[in-house]
Amino acid sequence: MSARIAAVVGRQIWDSRGRPTVEAEVVLENGAVGRAIAPAGASRGAHEAVDLRDGGNAFGGYGVNRAVAGIAAEIAPALLGMDGRDQAGVDAVLASLDGTPNKSRLGGNAIVAVSMAVLHAAAAYARAPLWQYLANGKSVQLPLPEIQIFGGGAHAGRRTDVQDFMVMCPNAGSFRRALEITDDVYRAAGRLMEEKGPLTGVADEGGWWPNFASNDDALDMLTRAIDASGHRAGEDVFISLDIAANELGDTNGYHLALGDHRLSSDAWADHIIKWAGQYPILSIEDPAGQDDWDMMSKVTAAIGDHVQIIGDDVLVTNAQRVKDAAARSVCNAALIKVNQVGTITEAKAALDAAAGHQWGRIVSARSGESEDVTIAHLATGWNAGQLKVGSFTRSERMAKWNEMLRIEEAMGNDAQFAGFAAFAPAIAAGRA
Repeated sequence: MSARIAAVVGRQIWDSRGRPTVEAEVVLENGAVGRAIAPAGASRGAHEAVDLRDGGNAFGGYGVNRAVAGIAAEIAPALLGMDGRDQAGVDAVLASLDGTPNKSRLGGNAIVAVSMAVLHAAAAYARAPLWQYLANGKSVQLPLPEIQIFGGGAHAGRRTDVQDFMVMCPNAGSFRRALEITDDVYRAAGRLMEEKGPLTGVADEGGWWPNFASNDDALDMLTRAIDASGHRAGEDVFISLDIAANELGDTNGYHLALGDHRLSSDAWADHIIKWAGQYPILSIEDPAGQDDWDMMSKVTAAIGDHVQIIGDDVLVTNAQRVKDAAARSVCNAALIKVNQVGTITEAKAALDAAAGHQWGRIVSARSGESEDVTIAHLATGWNAGQLKVGSFTRSERMAKWNEMLRIEEAMGNDAQFAGFAAFAPAIAAGRA
């Protein structure tokens, strides 16, 4: 039977925060089924796709009945009969049907769930794992994981200004070994936090939720945790930061709640550059606000030859913004979140634009997640090189890491770990 779309169903289910989200299910005429769940972010750029929520009192206003109704009333009728393998065609219909630049009418949550579900259905029709279907016969590498140890910012009640304190293990040699090393660091960090006293629990993405006196205190503690784990900071394990500076300010300056510091854009850039000299930092995400491109360019010019500078809120998985940022040397890597832009096709266009400039590419989860493992397959099949999921706890995170282990096992002798090859050429050459 054909690969034409026979049914599209939406439903309200629950994410890792206990908030409603959208799940979409797509059935092809031959019976192949694809299913996907929309994630949701807490730290959001002004230029990204917008979820459609019900508002009102039920579920704190986070209900998605309107988004689900839109799937039944508009999206399903428009997609019925289309070839489920025509991802670009399906996504073009979804974008046109919505008719807004930020997917706000039908909801980015409804659109991304359907877009991903169509992709899963096409892979099921081809009787191939999703990563293999996306690779389409090309050789791909297993991505380098970026894993949270301490959570802060919008993910942890602003206990620290920096949103994520993470680790990366590019010399691990395999995905499995990278997870094993990270587990050592995570457990060592927990022991140190218990001894010191400021351990409060875990943050949205599963990282330790501590009370630190300063951001530098958190960096000191993470460096100590790496050493205490039995691994070498700056050799086996490197620090990666998601500053999420959009939450701290923008072109008019930045406010650091720890210590109540107010810094100019230039002063904040100098502070970040100093951190990169003091600690074994390999990657920094969003050091500047979404519109403070001059400040981000300053950081990239100063340390971008040996530190990955990632654009998230400044790029919002938008191919044109990637091209504009490249023209101004704003960063040297792009974070790819499918729900930021709304469709698989648009996310792949942003990734391809970053690859065209020889940037690093990081496929990323959101703080509000589920058991959906689509991004593990995207990071692998698209040969992105890096994968950011959250921490090394909580099942919505571990589902992705565990799926990567299955993918690595399925590759067998063909499995290749990206390691330092995942970074922009200058960084890869200098660090390998």
